[in-house]
Amino acid sequence: MSTEQTLALPSHAPVMPLPGAVLFPHALLPLYIFEPRYQQMLAHALAHDRMFCVALVKSEKGDWHSTEDFFETATIGLVRACVGRGDGTSNLILQGLRRVRFIDFEQRAPFPIAHMEALDAIATPIVQSEALGTKVLELYQRLKGHGRALPEKVDRFLSDLSDPAMLADLMAATFVSDSLRRQRVLEALAVNERLRLLIQYLSEETGGAAA
Repeated sequence: MSTEQTLALPSHAPVMPLPGAVLFPHALLPLYIFEPRYQQMLAHALAHDRMFCVALVKSEKGDWHSTEDFFETATIGLVRACVGRGDGTSNLILQGLRRVRFIDFEQRAPFPIAHMEALDAIATPIVQSEALGTKVLELYQRLKGHGRALPEKVDRFLSDLSDPAMLADLMAATFVSDSLRRQRVLEALAVNERLRLLIQYLSEETGGAAA
């Protein structure tokens, strides 16, 4: 059973809006916490559930100024490791747990705290999912041929992966370079839609025609 299934999610959690960053369930995101507001956010998270959300800022031109400036669909993550430094900064590893949608905010400054709902995947025909997953793995083999292989342990894991939703999330997190495209995959609740988007994007990344 996966981490996202075994951990109970809180009804509200801090939010870290970031330009260019999209966290997916199952994926790991290294973060360097240095701004005072996010030092406060991290302290809040560690004192409660060790969880916070990463949300993509809508424009990469600058910082966010209100809760309207970042997407409402995000991923809540668990702080797996955290190393604090004497100057108040921290390095941490955040593991994505589950897609969420922000409903409202009980706090907006110095960092947001959102009330949220978990987003479940929409069931899709398994035969179609398996066929699309096979196409994704074929494109991954092409990426490997271009020298873009995942670490050996993850590579073996992907080869045996029977969960199309996890496959889509891990491949999008690793190989889709454009943050708005990653956000589109994140917002797709139907697994087959995620896989089709991923096939389109990976085909373009490898110079092939989209399936």
